[in-house]
Amino acid sequence: MAHKDIIILGIESSCDDTSAAIIKNNTIFSNIISSQEVHKIYGGVVPELASRAHQQNIIPVVDKAINDANITKKEIDAIAFTRGPGLVGSLLVGVSFAKGFALANNIPLIEVDHLQAHVLAHFIQEKDENHKVPSFPFLCLLVSGGNSQIILVKDYLEMEVLGQTIDDAAGEAFDKCAKIMGLPYPGGPLVDEYAQKGNPHSFTFSKPKIDGLDYSFSGLKTSFLYFLRDKLKEDNQFINNNLNDLCASLQFTINNILIEKLMMAAKKTNIKQIAISGGVSANSGLRTQLSEKADLKFGYETFYPKLTYSTDNAAMIAITGFFKYLKGDFASQNVTPYPRNIVL
Repeated sequence: MAHKDIIILGIESSCDDTSAAIIKNNTIFSNIISSQEVHKIYGGVVPELASRAHQQNIIPVVDKAINDANITKKEIDAIAFTRGPGLVGSLLVGVSFAKGFALANNIPLIEVDHLQAHVLAHFIQEKDENHKVPSFPFLCLLVSGGNSQIILVKDYLEMEVLGQTIDDAAGEAFDKCAKIMGLPYPGGPLVDEYAQKGNPHSFTFSKPKIDGLDYSFSGLKTSFLYFLRDKLKEDNQFINNNLNDLCASLQFTINNILIEKLMMAAKKTNIKQIAISGGVSANSGLRTQLSEKADLKFGYETFYPKLTYSTDNAAMIAITGFFKYLKGDFASQNVTPYPRNIVL
């Protein structure tokens, strides 16, 4: 007798993207993302505006995800949602919707940790495509706007953080340095765009000296600010005249910091499979530098999620929900969001 497909509806609302996805077992059938343009004029995400936009977007987004997957509500076996970390107002919209949907359809609730979901994005399969996945144990460098962590992944739901940022995350360093250069929010993708036309060895910026596998990016940000302040005294057009080289050098430095610690972790654990995930994993420079160092120099095998699953999305919530469903790991109706990181 054939096993019934397990169909999970995933909901992601941790920051400023409202997303819903339908997964059957580990294969994605729809992944809808509604982004909020309103924050660009404020140079960053405004929490109050984000939660209001989630309230407007969530029902249309879920409706489209269900329709695009060509299923009915009655076929859904469970609803998985981001419990945290994230903006509490944004998370509340997703959590409240998930609770109501679970009650109305008499299905289980599955709470998902946003960071764990970024790691498990590597296991999303698409119809008619066999995506190569890492085998356990593997190391995952999770880099996003709010997090920079090196994670030892022992199993789908068993992970250990080996190192993490003690201040700013890599994504914040990209965005804040972009802001210093007068680039609009979000600056990270623009830095990547200009960097591709520049020389990564034009300028050097100080790298933090932090013991062990932890990261720090606040010193780099300060060093970059002072460097530009001094150069602008000599030439008030310095940023405009050197934008490509500045972006290339900044990107090279940030990525180098990330990769050096990752290589240390690989050596320490003797693990040969390395994955990257999170929004910053979409950075072309990071992918190139990691491939050069890990694959060519040390012979490691590297894994990257598809760009669609690198930034915040509900497909990664749904796949995590699938693995939790198999374990019978369900949440109660009393569940509340948590804004800060908890230990994986």
